[in-house]
Amino acid sequence: MEMMEQSCNRFLEELASKAAVPGGGGASALVGAVGIALGNMVGCLTAGKKKYAAVEADILALNEKAAALRARLEQLVAADAEAFAPLAKAYSIPKEDPARGEIMARALEAAAAVPLEIMECCGQAIELLEEYEAKGSVLAVSDAGCGAVFCRAALEGAGLNVSVNTRLMADRNKAAALDAKASALLEEYVPRAEAVYAKVSGRLGGN
Repeated sequence: MEMMEQSCNRFLEELASKAAVPGGGGASALVGAVGIALGNMVGCLTAGKKKYAAVEADILALNEKAAALRARLEQLVAADAEAFAPLAKAYSIPKEDPARGEIMARALEAAAAVPLEIMECCGQAIELLEEYEAKGSVLAVSDAGCGAVFCRAALEGAGLNVSVNTRLMADRNKAAALDAKASALLEEYVPRAEAVYAKVSGRLGGN
């Protein structure tokens, strides 16, 4: 059964077990998908309302982007598990095997690439949530804030899954390049997600 076709209970049971997958990367992708789905909900609750007619076109465009982004993050839940399988096999190769180094290098690069893409998707989701907070129905603004919180968590969680693979790479230049991309995404989008949360909290009378 495809990972995203399981029940929530089944997914969480497997996540909580000693099974190798799903793990932190897949969980981050799922949380990111939940975050942007909340943004999409804001859009659906805004579209068609006379009060928001001036931003109708913008909201519809946001909804289209959000739906595509959620679909990609759902795909990345399974992709993360698929990328880990070759790495798990590579770990079992005897250290004296001359082919181990090259196999490990390929597997680590693939395993790092998926969470890096999850991070990129979460950054894009945060950009959309900024607009949902600014243009969406005031009745659903809390959901834009929740979405930003979830996407920030997913962004940071995926970042840890990049690091856990790059730290084992023999090619330190390649590792550094991947780490730099992850760091740049964190530096840009964590503050932006925090800003969305702060705006929503302020609008709701929070701290």
